[in-house]
Amino acid sequence: MKYTKVLIASAAALALSGCFSLPAGPAGPAGATGDTGAKGYTGATGGTGATGATGYTGATGDTGATGTTGATGRTGATGTTSGDTVVIVPAR
Repeated sequence: MKYTKVLIASAAALALSGCFSLPAGPAGPAGATGDTGAKGYTGATGGTGATGATGYTGATGDTGATGTTGATGRTGATGTTSGDTVVIVPAR
């Protein structure tokens, strides 16, 4: 019975603690802003070099004539085969 009363009291205290809140404190002072660095100098603009005259493009040469193809030779006569037996004799 002793523990039951303690548990009930603890549970009630825990439940009621969520209902109460304290106001927030005052805001702190703002930090100082850092200094901005100095700007660097802009370099001088370079001068344009003298421009030489542009040369002309040479004329395009003509394409040479195409040569003709030579005459085609004839095929030699076709030999006839006989029904004879051919014997090959090796050299000595």
